[in-house]
Amino acid sequence: MKDPRTDIRAIFDAGLKAADPGEAVKRTVRRSGERLEIGDRRYDMATFDRVLVVGAGKAAASMAAALEDILIERITGGVIITKYGYGCSLKRIPVLEAAHPIPDEAGVLGSRRILDLLERAGERDLILCLISGGGSALMPMPIGDISLDDKQETTQALLECGADIHEINAIRKHISGIKGGRLAEVAFPATVVALVLSDVIGDDLDVIASGPTVPDRSTFADCMEIVNRYDLESALPLSVIAYLKEGVEGKHPETPKPADVLFDKTAALVIGSCALSLFAAKEKAAALGYNAMILSSSIKGETREAAKVHAAVAREMRQSGNPVPAPACMISGGETTVTIRGGGLGGRNMEFVLAAAIELDGFAGITVLSGGTDGTDGPTDAAGAIADGSTIRSAREKGIDAVRCLMNNDSYHFFNATGDLLVTGPTMTNVMDLRIFLVAGD
Repeated sequence: MKDPRTDIRAIFDAGLKAADPGEAVKRTVRRSGERLEIGDRRYDMATFDRVLVVGAGKAAASMAAALEDILIERITGGVIITKYGYGCSLKRIPVLEAAHPIPDEAGVLGSRRILDLLERAGERDLILCLISGGGSALMPMPIGDISLDDKQETTQALLECGADIHEINAIRKHISGIKGGRLAEVAFPATVVALVLSDVIGDDLDVIASGPTVPDRSTFADCMEIVNRYDLESALPLSVIAYLKEGVEGKHPETPKPADVLFDKTAALVIGSCALSLFAAKEKAAALGYNAMILSSSIKGETREAAKVHAAVAREMRQSGNPVPAPACMISGGETTVTIRGGGLGGRNMEFVLAAAIELDGFAGITVLSGGTDGTDGPTDAAGAIADGSTIRSAREKGIDAVRCLMNNDSYHFFNATGDLLVTGPTMTNVMDLRIFLVAGD
């Protein structure tokens, strides 16, 4: 007899392995003597006096370790900022840890060290910038009269209002001295090459970690539209609202745009993304005997609604064999949003599984897992959760009301009580979320 929970975890782990940031760097960066190949670009390192490595993100330390293996004696120095618990000891590149998703003073100090280093860069310097998901929160550099407390309050309000990552980062870029192309602006006239591990739908370079080395397409006007769309004017600090409004009036410089000459000396490559994880998960599912399909790598929107749609497709597979017959595995990726309405504890993956479990209550033969590939779901120690058609009944027998927990955004305590939390610990990577449904055959 197949154990669906063992299988579903093995499929998830295969997706994680494919997102290994060190392997992504080694696939992209090749060296032969002083000849350096990064993707399809070639650089003669003999023309550079210094090679500096900077960057931020949950995967940044692992990426830097791989880069040291390739370039060790040519690396002059640098600074990497990663999340608490995600660091490692490197030979030539200092690794600092800071808070995510709400920035802290350690992140500000680390960002200042990066900017201080780049402000001294010249034409004969090569800057290798390592960027991954989480980099936006890990590189806070408040601008103008905006304080770190103001940025923390802004980030919290944006995370709770239901805004997507594009909207959140548009505002974060415009209240930062390092995001939205401004890191490249500080480094100019040095040559800048960014290696990027994507954690956003569409792999938009100006959204991943708020695009510190690429042109910014958003404007101050876009930011104020987002503020109005989510009724945030009273929720955001006065200093932030004032700065954005002054920006609309032309009193503050816009973030660098595509026509800026500084981008003539920059390049950015996506070296890993959610798609690689999905295909690896699909291959593992097929090897385990499932008819596997990828629903989409771009799932977004409200978590609870996405869970209902996924559960409906899984039920259809079980009942009619469409769109693929059982035993089946349906896989999707992307990043949904949770609009906070209650006072509980959880994250979008646990909330997805709880909402799906309610839809599948009493429906035998379907198992669901949703997990963050970074190993963290919301402000918890879990990556996500696992459930099946018996989960809600088991909770009910323990006196736990699943619907009440969902309405209170309290998925963590629900799954902690049922023993169904998905705990991976730090994965050192981040390519959005991975969702898996297994549908048993007759």
